[in-house]
Amino acid sequence: MIKVLNPGLFTTLQDEGRFGLRDKGVPVSGAMDPRAARVANLLLGNKAGAAVMEITMTGPELEFDKECDFAICGAMLSPELDGEALQNNTVYTAKAGQHLKFGRLVKGYRAYLAVKGGFDTPEVLGSRSWYKPVTARAMLKKGDSLETGKAGKQSTKNVPEYPQENLEGDYIEVYKGPEYDLLSADQKSQLEKGIFKVANESNRMAYQLQEKILGHSHSILTSSTLPGTVQLTPDGRIIILMKDAQTTGGYPRILQLSDEGLAFLSQKKTGDQFLFRIK
Repeated sequence: MIKVLNPGLFTTLQDEGRFGLRDKGVPVSGAMDPRAARVANLLLGNKAGAAVMEITMTGPELEFDKECDFAICGAMLSPELDGEALQNNTVYTAKAGQHLKFGRLVKGYRAYLAVKGGFDTPEVLGSRSWYKPVTARAMLKKGDSLETGKAGKQSTKNVPEYPQENLEGDYIEVYKGPEYDLLSADQKSQLEKGIFKVANESNRMAYQLQEKILGHSHSILTSSTLPGTVQLTPDGRIIILMKDAQTTGGYPRILQLSDEGLAFLSQKKTGDQFLFRIK
């Protein structure tokens, strides 16, 4: 069991997500950076989709009540085990009574903590991912006690290749969306050549961008959306749907992020900038 002494800013439990329920309005949810979560699990010999702890910007403080292997991937948040600095993409063993805590954000935005056997939280609609109101909980809180699952394969100790471009780089990969051709030549040029920054209004549901492009007067029927769908509001605001986003929307869907692009964006925080690379 792992006790939560401090929950951090916004810490949740996530796996690969919920599938086959979008027609009923249920978001996919799951790890915002699934590649980082997958690597953390593979290091420990867990199934790739075992539940992990998703840590956003400011990490928790945890106490282990028994010996437990763990690994951290994704953002670099200066983790320490009883004051000893730890590295990402490495397997460590915590002993009973030891404390894991996180410090200064160095790079990226979301880190993933995997434990041997995964976090054994209840499955709801086929997933352990937290998303209220589908699940009773939205985030970790002080005093929580988390069970771990049965250990499987031996931890590898060998670091698999991890795509560091998730944390670094200037371009985000996107494809043309269903309503891309409604855009004017000037709007397309703004998208292709503009430098965009993540706005304050960004979370697991959607990222908004600080910069606007030219507005529009197009009206479309409410249509299906996906994580990574890029919408354009009438006043020119750009909204990028993320893992907890709604399943339909009424704004033109001008672009669609690739899976790699979505993982890349999940590691960007307010003020970070990037350019669109349209395929």
